[in-house]
Amino acid sequence: MAHLPQIKIPATYMRGGTSKGVFFRLQDLPEAAQRPGAARDALLMRVIGSPDPYGKQIDGMGGATSSTSKTVIISRSSRPGHDVDYLFGQVSIDKAFVDWSGNCGNLSAAVGPFAISAGLVDAGRVPRDGVAIVRIWQANIGKTIIAHVPMSDGAVQETGDFELDGVTFPAAEVPLEFMDPAADEEGAGGAMFPTGNLVDDLEVPGVGTLKATMINAGIPTIFVAAEAIGYKGTELQDAINSDAKALAMFETIRAHGALRMGLIKHLDEIATRQHTPKVAFVAKPVDYVASSGKPVRAGDVDLLVRAMSMGKLHHAMMGTAAVAIGAAAAIAGTLVNQAAGGGERESVRFGHPSGTLRVGAQASRKDGEWVVTKAIMSRSARVLMEGWVRVPQQG
Repeated sequence: MAHLPQIKIPATYMRGGTSKGVFFRLQDLPEAAQRPGAARDALLMRVIGSPDPYGKQIDGMGGATSSTSKTVIISRSSRPGHDVDYLFGQVSIDKAFVDWSGNCGNLSAAVGPFAISAGLVDAGRVPRDGVAIVRIWQANIGKTIIAHVPMSDGAVQETGDFELDGVTFPAAEVPLEFMDPAADEEGAGGAMFPTGNLVDDLEVPGVGTLKATMINAGIPTIFVAAEAIGYKGTELQDAINSDAKALAMFETIRAHGALRMGLIKHLDEIATRQHTPKVAFVAKPVDYVASSGKPVRAGDVDLLVRAMSMGKLHHAMMGTAAVAIGAAAAIAGTLVNQAAGGGERESVRFGHPSGTLRVGAQASRKDGEWVVTKAIMSRSARVLMEGWVRVPQQG
């Protein structure tokens, strides 16, 4: 029996914020995978090592967590005023599908550096020294991201002294602007608050009726109060990820919230939509110790937030969820704003399992609807490996 050799595809393995993923130029993918569809999904799953019933992704590039089971496809943009198109695929670890329903805010920090190094940004827009402004079209949700990429001696500067909780080593700072970040999810009508309310009563079977702020900003997110579900907001990963009953509760909240937000039409659709929406719980500040052993003082943060990603408590905070936190905090009356002490604000610093993060957002009312013109935060990024990824040929 003849065995087909592996194919090799140019690829770059990058860290962006507190996530890692495999980056491709669209033009480097096999022809069948240059278009959306089953061939592309099959290829990316095989690259990452999914589906894996063992949950380890040993035979692929994935790291067996939601933060490391990610793929990115970048191409030159034909859209006016943009340099590149950025498509993000969240690969399920144990199931055979790729979720294209949302963005990854953390990996957004790596898009600009990758695009410059891959020759996808016009050379005239890239200074030899200083800061390159990369205009990114986020194709999953149809939004613009502006990346401020530091340059040194004609190359992307990756090293620096910017520290990001959840990332062990310092690196160069990459400020990001998420423009008009209300997510245009199909069925959500493009409204920041798809139910029309800042706070809703969300009926969740087996849990009860929860007060919830459901927002489309950065990524669709369902916020609930920590105390309403039996938590303090200081929890680390093991407290929740080792509790099967808790994980099932969060998934039930997520399903019923998605239905109320118009993201799904039937509850059973949530099984094939792992990436969105997110569920997060908030609390007023108290002292706690982060996963690194670093103390976080109540006086150093405005509120505490913990967020679920792909069925598990995230080790830090998803970048897109940070945008949602910033947007909700800027609007008086939301649960996030209440936990932060209420009132109007243009920035918030919150505590998460790995430490703290600051995010800014500018909110206002327009024609009776809340809008956020942009959200701002800083991440860092660097290349971990580059060359070719090898993949067994598909049949």
